[in-house]
Amino acid sequence: MASFNKSQINALIVILATYLLILLDTSVVITGLPQIQESLGFSQVGLSWVQNAYTLSFGSLLMLGARAGDILGRKRIFRFGLLVFTVSSLIIGCAPSATIMITARIIQGTSAAILAPTTLALLSSYFKEGQERVKALSFYAATAGIGATAGLVLGGLFAGLLSWRVGFLVNVPVGLILYAATNKLLVETDQQQGKLDVQGAVTSTLGMSAIIYGIINSSANGWSDYITLSMILGGLTLIIIFLLVETKVTQPLLPLHLFKSKERLAAYISRFLFVGAVVSFFFFSTQFMQRVLLMTPVEAGLGFVPMTGFTFLSSLCVPKLTKRLGNHGVALLALSFCAIGFAMLANMAPGDNYWQQMLLPMIVVGCGNGAVLGPLTVSGVAGVDSQDTGAASGLINVAHQMGGTFGLSVLAVLYASSGKEGLDAVYLLSHQINVGFYGCMTLIILAIITTAYVSVSFKLSPQNQKV
Repeated sequence: MASFNKSQINALIVILATYLLILLDTSVVITGLPQIQESLGFSQVGLSWVQNAYTLSFGSLLMLGARAGDILGRKRIFRFGLLVFTVSSLIIGCAPSATIMITARIIQGTSAAILAPTTLALLSSYFKEGQERVKALSFYAATAGIGATAGLVLGGLFAGLLSWRVGFLVNVPVGLILYAATNKLLVETDQQQGKLDVQGAVTSTLGMSAIIYGIINSSANGWSDYITLSMILGGLTLIIIFLLVETKVTQPLLPLHLFKSKERLAAYISRFLFVGAVVSFFFFSTQFMQRVLLMTPVEAGLGFVPMTGFTFLSSLCVPKLTKRLGNHGVALLALSFCAIGFAMLANMAPGDNYWQQMLLPMIVVGCGNGAVLGPLTVSGVAGVDSQDTGAASGLINVAHQMGGTFGLSVLAVLYASSGKEGLDAVYLLSHQINVGFYGCMTLIILAIITTAYVSVSFKLSPQNQKV
């Protein structure tokens, strides 16, 4: 951080710490689900909503949260989001019943929808486009890569050694410290004149909610289920109405000219595919470690530590690699590492040993995971005017959230339906997980094709880089 001034360093610390807090609460709950079910009396179906309630409110309100920062002031909306996140974490950690916990998780997801795009918009405000922003976004990407895996590690430790409640209660002192630091260290950004696009807010929020609900429902009831199809089709209809509304309003929630850049559009698509693959990887690898290799929750959590370490190390190499290979070159290299790692994992079998067969692919995936999000984030905000930074940041987070939800739902259905006759329970499970890993690899290959196409287009027509 030596090239940054004091105000930039202070801002970066507050922004990254807040972003890490959001990411941890997405994954820290996963390894504690059995404990949560036992202590609060959740049914099997109801237990899924511990995660889905957060995912649904987080994903559906992202565009509204992003634009609110542009109009009301990013520091102001950032402080509000932090306060709500902290209070909801306290309620979850002390929740006496399933109903209270689910309600608080919805509120927590809403605050995350405010904070996630605002962190990225603030980062773009403090660091100018070029190498300075590349370096700052490499730290941001490292946080994104580490947050999910660290959440699984901490969740396993908390659930196995202390209590699942600790994973939420720890947010309270951290949130209060960050709130105080925000007041002292961050400066308010310029506010845009005008009012919020109410029609766009309503149609986008309802449309996103319906699509995400439909995708979540598909993981339990399949893609041919009436509710799944009606929610997704209804959501898509609302999104089309939203896009039509955005062509007519003077201050749209989503400026459609953001999609005119091939670089930005490819970054959103590649991020969608990449996150879908990585979220599914966490699901399948956790299942494999605990149900096939018979590792405990604590051991499975610690099994992600090598990946987390190499995620961090590879992210630090992004600025130097970008100078040599260019932004697209780094993204292609990182995605290739992920594809190789998933292919290696897809060939594991019962009787294998974590240290001998699983450690290396976890490291390979970690190297790719740490290096890919930085370049994709840089491309996602490339050439964006300051008044549209919040909207562009919101789009990045929509791609991130929707990619994870969609990817896991699709691959979970593939995993569940990939039976094979003549196998006992453990070998059948191993086969299904291998199919899931091949699905992860396929999503990454599609992301590679998307990024490579844009890279070739840029070499032939450099003016496409900024619109």
